[in-house]
Amino acid sequence: MKDFDLLKKLTETPGVPGREERIRELIRAESQDLFDEFRTDAIGNLIAVRRPTRAGRGSAKPRRIMIACHIDEIGFYVKHIDEKGFLRLNPAGGFDTRNLFARKVLVQGRRDVIGVLNPAGRPIHIATDEEKKKVYKVGEFFVDLHLPPAQVTRLVRVGDPVTLIQTTEPVGKAIVGKCMDNRVATFVALGALRKIAKSGSPHEICYVGTVQEEVGLRGAGPATFGIEPDIAIAIDVTLACDTPGVPPEEAVCTFGGGAAIKVMDHASISDRELVDEFLALAEAKKIKHQLEILPLGGTDAAAMQRAMRGHRTITLSVPCRYVHTVTESVHTEDVKATIDLLAAYLQS
Repeated sequence: MKDFDLLKKLTETPGVPGREERIRELIRAESQDLFDEFRTDAIGNLIAVRRPTRAGRGSAKPRRIMIACHIDEIGFYVKHIDEKGFLRLNPAGGFDTRNLFARKVLVQGRRDVIGVLNPAGRPIHIATDEEKKKVYKVGEFFVDLHLPPAQVTRLVRVGDPVTLIQTTEPVGKAIVGKCMDNRVATFVALGALRKIAKSGSPHEICYVGTVQEEVGLRGAGPATFGIEPDIAIAIDVTLACDTPGVPPEEAVCTFGGGAAIKVMDHASISDRELVDEFLALAEAKKIKHQLEILPLGGTDAAAMQRAMRGHRTITLSVPCRYVHTVTESVHTEDVKATIDLLAAYLQS
């Protein structure tokens, strides 16, 4: 896939809710040529503004378009260090603990330290039958740094962030790794802006790398209040549950089926005129697409839609298999279709 190295950097850079500074600086460094100004607001959102370009002026009614791409990832904070040097964790975002066994983690202490994440209890060799069936809670997991306790307390303190370690790799027609939710959104936004760089756009485009989305859509509301957009677009992943064990009516969308135009989710209902506009563009440009309804979960669209007096809002989604695991998978053609559709709208 074109620009795979950028997506790899975006997905492998740590950034739990509230500690997005590394990913924020990476995005800023990788997009200097695309924007006229950058700023970081009080809550930590990265706001990058691209003013209307001469080539696009006069072709459409100019609008201020906000593109929200949350840059945080689910992770943990250290909440306790015991006398043996084991770390106990507090979650920052939603985990299915069945996916947390035997994982390597990065602890951002006084320096970066790699550790091993496992649940407390007996290993399978000596566990009872009941223990083997147990579904562990996040609070029962611990991190082993394999260091003496005194060294652990010198390196780590309560409040340090912890993230899962996973490389991003191409697998068949997909790209697989952690943090596709939601670093692929920034990849889409920057890809769309590069696609229209020569032809230009009549609109003022405000990319926002929003923070703390995974703990309650906290960054998008203040950013919307400050920007006051005419149109607000959230870019996020959505579930592609077209896999064994899930009936077709619960699949949400199809992996490889194209960009997903969200009709509604648990937190927002997309502006119907915007849905129709994006559908018409996708059909006119022959961009592969699908309509999506997500029964549970939400995106930054909910916070943008409700900010101040309200805003016309829509979510564009990249179908993703195995969300909130370290094997989140996006189809290369779906990513390309989402880039193409967003670029077409920004020029329309």
